[in-house]
Amino acid sequence: MPRNRTLIVAGGACCLCAALLACTSSRLAELRGVIVDSSDGSPVAARLYIQDGHGEWHVAQSADPDGSSVPYNRSRSDQSVEIHTTLSAHSFAAKLPPGSYSLTAARGKEYLPATNTVVVGEGVTETEIRLRRWINMAEHGWYSGETHVHRSVSELPGLVVAEDLNVALPLTYWVTEAGTPPSQGDKNSAPVQARPITVDPFHIIYPMNTEYEIFTVSGVRHTLGAVFALNHRSVLNQGAPPVGSIAKQVHDEGGLLELDKHNWPWSMMLIPVMNVDLYELTNNHIWRAPFHFRGFGEQPADYMQVEQTAEGFTEEGWIDFTFQNYYALLNCGFRLRPTAGTASGVHPVPLGFGRVYVHLGSEFSYERWIKGLDAGRSFVTTGPMLDVRVNDRLPGREFAESPSADGAYRLTGWIRSATPVTSIEVVEAGEVVRRLEPANQVESAGGYLTLIDEQFSFDTSTWLAVRCYERPEGRLRFAHSAPFHITVPDRPLRPRREEVEYLIGRVESELARHQGVLPEAAIAEYEHARSVYEQLKMVAE
Repeated sequence: MPRNRTLIVAGGACCLCAALLACTSSRLAELRGVIVDSSDGSPVAARLYIQDGHGEWHVAQSADPDGSSVPYNRSRSDQSVEIHTTLSAHSFAAKLPPGSYSLTAARGKEYLPATNTVVVGEGVTETEIRLRRWINMAEHGWYSGETHVHRSVSELPGLVVAEDLNVALPLTYWVTEAGTPPSQGDKNSAPVQARPITVDPFHIIYPMNTEYEIFTVSGVRHTLGAVFALNHRSVLNQGAPPVGSIAKQVHDEGGLLELDKHNWPWSMMLIPVMNVDLYELTNNHIWRAPFHFRGFGEQPADYMQVEQTAEGFTEEGWIDFTFQNYYALLNCGFRLRPTAGTASGVHPVPLGFGRVYVHLGSEFSYERWIKGLDAGRSFVTTGPMLDVRVNDRLPGREFAESPSADGAYRLTGWIRSATPVTSIEVVEAGEVVRRLEPANQVESAGGYLTLIDEQFSFDTSTWLAVRCYERPEGRLRFAHSAPFHITVPDRPLRPRREEVEYLIGRVESELARHQGVLPEAAIAEYEHARSVYEQLKMVAE
């Protein structure tokens, strides 16, 4: 099994690496290179991986005094490792022992990664890595973002450009102790102001965001889970739990509440109590590196038939569980809008590996992007791209009027991907109601295209979404649209009994666990959540 450790660290090497450099300096050669856009040969900011023939990872530094480099090294196991350097649009250099190296450059989701094999000999070896853009989503009106970021505000300007991420929302206030307000958070970053930071006209950082991630109560380990407050205007001064007044303050300030992972212990209480806005449909357990968190959190319901092994979740099972929990909440009438996060900075994953795209048309601004996110004019992705409409309307739309004269709703659009799509599914009220055969027409830029044109009719209120999958190098990657909502008069959407019973069970198990631990005001919130789900059970099918 290859060992995984950084040999060369750009700017500010650790003591171990400095000692290694001193011991091997007489044997080190220099690799110099540049990453360019293949369309015009101009240098571009990008992420760079350097791996030698023994599986060891190395990092680079900028070779230009005007350039920058940000090394990144995180791991969760010998397999789940992320070691790279984020480079500005300048030349780079690395001191390396002579030998053969694989250099891979990547830039967000809209460029094809490129790999060069380089033999580094004595003296200076030069290389050029050419990146090719296979799609430009802004030309289609879509702009990307990530809402679960743990990178420092100081390093984010270079990162968002190198990942071509239009919007980043770093969680600069972060508290892990129950009752402690974020203003006194134990993991806070440097203080920030509640205004967007403009890197350039198409890359924006909004820094006033908060994570409540509660692991201890009264100094004793007692995990509740995480919830995010995004786009608020002041430093939050209330500890959790209880959480109802926190939700009011965030919403009063124009902020949004985001559910982190759906199977944290408290997650199903938060939905009805906080009126949560966003659901991480691609979350921070989906990485470029191999899947790791097999035994995390609360278990799925039996009816979900989620794939697991003796070790716990498979990657496919985890994604399926994430989807099915979301569908149960949608069926209960909670119109959560999908979003995406990686927790890059904590986990072995690049910034924006999972991202949410919001449709804005030709005019990009942070304010329009956050409003579009809240409206659900969006899709999430870890790979493919999609643009789907119902009756020429974007996702998030509620259809309360009559459809066309023949009573049909028309689903149209396209799916594009860097590798062939393996399946396309139309989901209605949590059930796959149509499977479409991918055409995977090869496009000149290097991607694959499938057009969609389908008709549906509905005799009851429902919701509709599109999801698709690809398997680059055997890994499951997906895109998933936000839902379209269809309202049929006097025929309301009803949850399935098994869905509501699952949600009730989640809350009841927490009520039992919290007795004598949480304050009465917090217990009352769990009781309220249970009553909401019990009322839904009365109308369930």
